[in-house]
Amino acid sequence: MNPAQLSATVVEALISLVEQGVLVLPDGVPTEVTVERPREASHGDYATNVAMKLAKKAGTNPRALGELLATELRSAAGIAQVDVAGPGFLNVTVAADAQGQVAADILAAGASYGATPSLAGEKINLEFVSANPTGPLHIGAVRWAAVGDALGRIFTFCGAEVTREYYFNDHGGQIDRFSRSLLASALGEPAPEDGYGGQYIHDIAAAVVAARPEAPGLPFEEANEAFRAAGVEMMFDEIKKSLHDFGVDFDVYFHEDNLHRSGAVDRAVARLGELGNTYEQDGALWLATERFGDDKDRVIIKSDGQGAYLSGDLAYYLDKRERGFGRCFIMLGADHHGYVQRLMAMCQAFGDTPHVNLEVLIGQMVNLLQDGAPMRMSKRAGTVVTIDDLVGAIGVDASRYALARYSSDSPIDLDLGLWTSASNENPVYYVQYAHARTCRMIANATDLAMTLPGEAFDGSLLDHDRDRALLRALADFPAVVSSAAELREPHRIARYLEDTASAFNKWYDTKECRMLPQGDEPVTSANEARLVLVHATNTVLANGLGLLGVSAPERM
Repeated sequence: MNPAQLSATVVEALISLVEQGVLVLPDGVPTEVTVERPREASHGDYATNVAMKLAKKAGTNPRALGELLATELRSAAGIAQVDVAGPGFLNVTVAADAQGQVAADILAAGASYGATPSLAGEKINLEFVSANPTGPLHIGAVRWAAVGDALGRIFTFCGAEVTREYYFNDHGGQIDRFSRSLLASALGEPAPEDGYGGQYIHDIAAAVVAARPEAPGLPFEEANEAFRAAGVEMMFDEIKKSLHDFGVDFDVYFHEDNLHRSGAVDRAVARLGELGNTYEQDGALWLATERFGDDKDRVIIKSDGQGAYLSGDLAYYLDKRERGFGRCFIMLGADHHGYVQRLMAMCQAFGDTPHVNLEVLIGQMVNLLQDGAPMRMSKRAGTVVTIDDLVGAIGVDASRYALARYSSDSPIDLDLGLWTSASNENPVYYVQYAHARTCRMIANATDLAMTLPGEAFDGSLLDHDRDRALLRALADFPAVVSSAAELREPHRIARYLEDTASAFNKWYDTKECRMLPQGDEPVTSANEARLVLVHATNTVLANGLGLLGVSAPERM
């Protein structure tokens, strides 16, 4: 019995009490109740405060309602014991066979175990990374690559239709500074004062010259355009390759330049005008964002007729909505925090609901430490630590796990020595090693001709405290996945995996819970039941790692 099943059992008990006429709930019986692990193991497997929540509506006190509900639950299938504690908490101990059934259920579900329909029917546009193609991906963008891709996997696991999108900024001043930097390198001149430096500029400039030898000798505007077009394409190809090697691929690469060429900006401005949210002043066109919570109104079209920066955002958001996305996510770096309210005002100006149709997630800074000191900047990029630096130092799995393991709104310091160590102190090694250990145990069972018991499985044989603790951990996985999706927090998956690996290792070290028979001992039903438990653990660890985009190795 997992928490969701116990919640359903409690709801059924409430319905029964209402039908018996001994309980009156004017607002009706809730469709689900909160079920949690008690802080003290001696308090049972699960606890619920449902009596405390419903007592006032039922016209009684929590303790009395708790006693009434406890009596009803004690006769329910799968319940071994129910105690009423304090002002009305219900502590529930699940029967051994019902608890053991969790392992069989996981085995039956396989790769789909943990999936929920909580986001079924949702069409989500998930825009992340979207770094300008003016240099290699820096560590901040890599954090969003790991977190964004994990969120996409989690949303899909919860039933959503997810489109991963990269907003390709190929329009504006940064691109012009990039092209002028390339041209300067090709001419042997120093980089412009506001340009870009680093070995990668020289590498790309040389590649452009190799492809177009005549480019440096063209008139400035033509040469600049030649280096812009070829250089941006080369840089973006490199970014896409780095992301692909990192396990991140996008469904859509959206070019900002298309918004300005296709008339999308004009359509967005016209729509906002129809809604009465624009006005003209001082020769410019303004969006009345202050009425939607922004600190001031914003210019859309400048007095010279050129679109302001916000004009592209307006067009891009409307384009996403017109493509049928009910939920649009944008992931931004910490330096964009002040931009969030402006985007929410924009969303509301279109008649949409902020934080529903549009959500903005902010990612904080990442610092890499080597021997306790900040990692030296990339020789190639010149100013930043890049995705290739990180992957080269600790590998893809450790990089993805480390970046997804912490709440995105918190800065993190990653100790490269820790994340390369083959020790239990290294979180990703700890979880992957637990998975590899389950694989080895399953292989050993096969060598002994042990087989899964099938319908003969007896969950009541998993009655040791360590069996039950591991089963409770495995049973929590669907709720953790659902919570990670709802709160947009993949780190919950990582922390859960570490806790589950710990529960498994404690179980593994308990001689009373041995899966394999010793010496010439025959294979017993208890051995077979624990083989099911190992398979279940293997499944949960693999599914959880998969949601983070991290491999589940069979050997370490």
